[in-house]
Amino acid sequence: MLRKVNVVEKFVEYFGPGMKILSVTDRATIANMTPEYGATLGFFPVDEKTIDYLELTGRADRARLVESYTKATGMFYTGEADPEFTQVVELDLSIVQPSLAGPARPQDRISLPDLKKTFADILGCEYDRDAEVQQISKFHDESGCKTVRAKRCRPVAQRQFDTELNGRPVKIGDGNIVIAAITSCTSTSNPHVLIGAGLIAKNAVAQGLKVPPFVKTSLAPGSKVVMNYLEAAGLVPYFNALGFHLAAFGCTTCIGNSGPLHPDIENVIKENDLNVAAVLSGNRNFEARIHQNIKSNFLASPMLVVIFALAGRVDIDLTLEPVGIDPNGQPVYLEDLWPSHDQIDELVKTHVKKEFYENEYARIFDGDRFWEALDVAASTTFAWNDASTYIKNPPYFDGFSLAPQQSGDITNARGFLLLGDTVTTDHISPAGAIPEDYPAGQYLIKNGVPKEQFNSYGSRRGNHEVMMRGTFGNIRIKNQLVAPKQGSFTLKFPEKTEMFNYDAAMAYQAEDTPLVVLGGKEYGTGSSRDWAAKGTNLLGIKAVIAQSYERIHRNNLVGMGVLPLVFADGESAQSIGLDGSETFTISGIGGITPLKQLAVKAVKPDGSEINFTVTSRLDTDVDVEYFENGGILPCVIRKMMAG
Repeated sequence: MLRKVNVVEKFVEYFGPGMKILSVTDRATIANMTPEYGATLGFFPVDEKTIDYLELTGRADRARLVESYTKATGMFYTGEADPEFTQVVELDLSIVQPSLAGPARPQDRISLPDLKKTFADILGCEYDRDAEVQQISKFHDESGCKTVRAKRCRPVAQRQFDTELNGRPVKIGDGNIVIAAITSCTSTSNPHVLIGAGLIAKNAVAQGLKVPPFVKTSLAPGSKVVMNYLEAAGLVPYFNALGFHLAAFGCTTCIGNSGPLHPDIENVIKENDLNVAAVLSGNRNFEARIHQNIKSNFLASPMLVVIFALAGRVDIDLTLEPVGIDPNGQPVYLEDLWPSHDQIDELVKTHVKKEFYENEYARIFDGDRFWEALDVAASTTFAWNDASTYIKNPPYFDGFSLAPQQSGDITNARGFLLLGDTVTTDHISPAGAIPEDYPAGQYLIKNGVPKEQFNSYGSRRGNHEVMMRGTFGNIRIKNQLVAPKQGSFTLKFPEKTEMFNYDAAMAYQAEDTPLVVLGGKEYGTGSSRDWAAKGTNLLGIKAVIAQSYERIHRNNLVGMGVLPLVFADGESAQSIGLDGSETFTISGIGGITPLKQLAVKAVKPDGSEINFTVTSRLDTDVDVEYFENGGILPCVIRKMMAG
């Protein structure tokens, strides 16, 4: 709903009578989804529940300060007099339904009953839910037994292939879930959904249900306190029984750190080009982020993650079909497993204790035995290890001078990439696993790192050599210069030689040729990924020309000295005849001011010209200062040294 309203670059505050029934952790879950609806900020005001939560989590002094301050300033929310807003959007909480989001964008919400049809559409199959409902109702009326529901639902995905896992035969096909992860983003410090997930696991074990062997399960909460209250509530054994063992505290599956699938499963997926799925409780599911061989990725609550892990597939309507079949051959349905709110609330009130927070927060900076065992030499500066493939001295200050160079026109730049709409920071910034045959993988092999020790881009984000090679390195990125081919490829001009993006960028740098990226609407949507801007800078890209930007990435580009530009309203690269083969000269950059109009001359290979006007998205004087200093890093250093 917020995406449709278009809240990009806006502050969103939640208020109204419905807010009062939401717990603080529910509010935090919604507020934490701010990047998914594109706003600058999403927040709930302070009220008595906020104060109670601060007390519960061992912050009594902060609770008293917050209460006194917000009441004195009129910011404490009572619901009696609402602030004045520029726009009010209403949501009736009674219409909220169990939902997922996917298969590749967090804002693409799917109501639970619609998932089966949605996946059928993805596969290009047909599925008529109304006909199925009528058929089930008919047989249910005739037999008076809900068992018929298990026999009358028509599968969507017909392709199934045989393989073996640990000596046991299994079938894998389109729609099967191969990753089910309760992961640390968004909701996994929310006691109600985690205890709810534990109660579902408990009910499933009592019914004799098991997770299919091809589903890779994991539990990675956002806080160590989570395991304290799950253990106190007696729910950990049930998570473990279904394979949801504690894997980590922190970013795992949501950033592609799920690790590899079983080799036999990966082989079946690759050989048959299967569309398998992941279901996770994170808030990001962009293309190739979760796992490069998983095409469909669905975001769900931890409770639904457990349910779908048991079902083992997404081509299912859980409002009609059973989650699984018990050892006696009887179907087990969603309503047989789903706990009531009162059941969950009772366990939350009993087992989520103040001392858990106080104990964990008291030692939060201590680190584990591995951290304590690190041998660190005392020094005022970091001791760079030239042999490290994880952390290298970055080149941001190479050629640094106390006085910034004058910003001048960008002359005879080449089009590096021609991209469409909704290019995410995951397409731009390296994320997930490192492919062996891509430049980053080849770099690691050259430096003696075996494939099984590649780890992920995220783990090597301290090595600019890896990250530069992975920038615009998503295996699903669609550069129209090489269409229909997908992946990290472009054409090097004027030769029109197809190359990896990194190799082409290095060839342009050797020729001292600046680069320009052409984009569409919502360029840079998604996470605040600093490497999306850092990598852009290091590849030699001087400007991005797009129809619109997600605020965070636009700001990050400015912070790295890259000029974000927008086409005039109603114009796009396609509408004015650009195809990426042109050379670009951008004039008027000297003495730039906020939102200044700049002239662009694009010269095609035959010498013909396209002249058009763009607007600089240096929105403020601070943006201008960062840009003229070559980015925030040299700007800050100059100020420190001048002081």
